[in-house]
Amino acid sequence: MWLFGRGSSGFSFSNTAEEVTNGIDATGLTAIIPGAASGMGAEAARVLALRGAHVIIADRNVTAGRAVKEDIIKESHNAKVDVMELDLSSKASVRKFADEFKSSGLSLNILINNAGIATNFKLSQDNIELVFATNHLGHFLLTNLLLDTMKNTARKSNIEGRIINVASGLHWLSSYGEGIRFDNINEQITRRHILWSYAQSKLANILHANELARRLKGASTTCYVALHPDVKGISGQYFVDNNISTSHSKARDMVLAKKLWDFSLEMTQN
Repeated sequence: MWLFGRGSSGFSFSNTAEEVTNGIDATGLTAIIPGAASGMGAEAARVLALRGAHVIIADRNVTAGRAVKEDIIKESHNAKVDVMELDLSSKASVRKFADEFKSSGLSLNILINNAGIATNFKLSQDNIELVFATNHLGHFLLTNLLLDTMKNTARKSNIEGRIINVASGLHWLSSYGEGIRFDNINEQITRRHILWSYAQSKLANILHANELARRLKGASTTCYVALHPDVKGISGQYFVDNNISTSHSKARDMVLAKKLWDFSLEMTQN
């Protein structure tokens, strides 16, 4: 963290999403933000729409998503915002969302994998531990299903596409020796182990980003990474408070990243 001043980007933890995107014109860009019906996702949606982007709020709570849309339009009358239903814990819902988006014919420049939960042990409808299913697998599948659309958009527009995985410094707290419990992903966790499950999913977010970056070659921090021209060409990095930071050594383990990719691919296939 940059506690005592600005980092190399010129910004710090004290800067708002509006400040780090000041003067940036996102007109003509389309962004999908899962989990944008509340919290940091809603703020990211507001600021990207304020800068001219066409924002797709993708959330399982469509009613809350529509309320966020109304608030954004009240502030910015010309804002382009749509709401689509997406439950990241369900592979069927993710596939349905991707099919509907692709059939719309819209371009896709920015995907912000933002949604996240922390909860007591539950299984998703696909019989996968709910936190891992929502925070990692849903985003993994969504990214894979939309990747060709993003590539085509970048090719036609000559504008670099950006995929942002919103992780957390809590990934440092993942207490599993192997990083990801591949052989026991549905472990019955107790209340005091909820944090471990969440930390594992956030570690998975960073590993996913690193492996995605390798395969493709090539709130304020989210908006900075999504829009700022200084980030052009930078891939697979971990940002904290609008600056490149250092993640846990496990998050930089490319062997673990590939293993997670293969594991996730197997779990998300029909």
